[in-house]
Amino acid sequence: MKAGIVGLPNVGKSTLFNCLSNAKAQSANFPFCTIEPNVGVVNVPDPRLEKLEQLVNPERVQPATVDIVDIAGLVKGASKGEGLGNQFLGNIRECNAIIHVLRCFDNDNIVHVDGNVNPIRDKETIDIELQLKDLETVEKRLEKSKKAAKVGSKEAQAEVALLDRIKDALLQAKSARTVVPQSADEIALIESFQLITTKPVLYVCNVDEGAAATGNAYVEQVRELVKDENAEVMFLAVGTEADITELETYEERQMFLEDLGLKEPGASVLIRSAYKLLNLQTYFTAGVKEVRAWTINIGDTAPQAAGVIHTDFEKGFIRAEVIAYDDYVTYGTEAKVKEAGKLRVEGKEYIVKDGDVMHFRFNV
Repeated sequence: MKAGIVGLPNVGKSTLFNCLSNAKAQSANFPFCTIEPNVGVVNVPDPRLEKLEQLVNPERVQPATVDIVDIAGLVKGASKGEGLGNQFLGNIRECNAIIHVLRCFDNDNIVHVDGNVNPIRDKETIDIELQLKDLETVEKRLEKSKKAAKVGSKEAQAEVALLDRIKDALLQAKSARTVVPQSADEIALIESFQLITTKPVLYVCNVDEGAAATGNAYVEQVRELVKDENAEVMFLAVGTEADITELETYEERQMFLEDLGLKEPGASVLIRSAYKLLNLQTYFTAGVKEVRAWTINIGDTAPQAAGVIHTDFEKGFIRAEVIAYDDYVTYGTEAKVKEAGKLRVEGKEYIVKDGDVMHFRFNV
């Protein structure tokens, strides 16, 4: 599961990527600094994992991770191949969610591809290019579906009706995610279309240091613009975050954050938001050898969660022994949880909850 960082050239995408992944993607003050996408595996900050480590004192700790992709900047005409358009759109199609970076700060020393700072215009530039590419995809699919519908295929007729709704939205400069599916069949169909603008999106407003704790007028403009999009908006001083990551000690970083009026790095908040954006959640295994956070989809059953550890666990699943995270912290050890009658035995139908501490019984 990958979240792709997108935006116009030179809005701070690569600097943000470096903050998140410490992969040191090239960052410079000119357009198209990034050509090939950079991929970073990013640890998901989770205080619950730290607490379990304190209680269990394991030999090693393994956090959950999420893949973040730094994609080349987009320009007008990308849907027709302008700039690095074809490459950009191919890379973004491979991602499961979008982190859309918008420049929300003034600085005459940092060039803007359109000459001045205007996050609303910048957002619309990218939206239009993505919508145009999706329109091209929808029209090609419609052509095939209509032929099948003419000879009486009910499936093709349903597909045509859905594609027409999506096409109408795109022609109104609305993203495909604004089209609400009316059934489980339509949900599956929309997924099969592989449209770019159905991907969930998080808007990241890149502000200056003075707005790191409060945001600014640009951020409010973005919030107002996307209020009907069912999308999250956050702000973060990307350049300042980069400075924080360069500090050598935890104490220095905390002092810097306190001076800014922040409790934790904005990058940590963003990583957790990206994790949720990808519809992911965490369960834990806790033993003296290892305390580990495992990544699963929200709504996964116990056998599916077991399969993340090993496919044999899912195939031969018998039962799951489950402790709620809060119960584990309250009682302090697995033994005391059992004594208190708080350990549950769950079967194949159990839907795993975020934060569950689990052991699996299986037979292959």
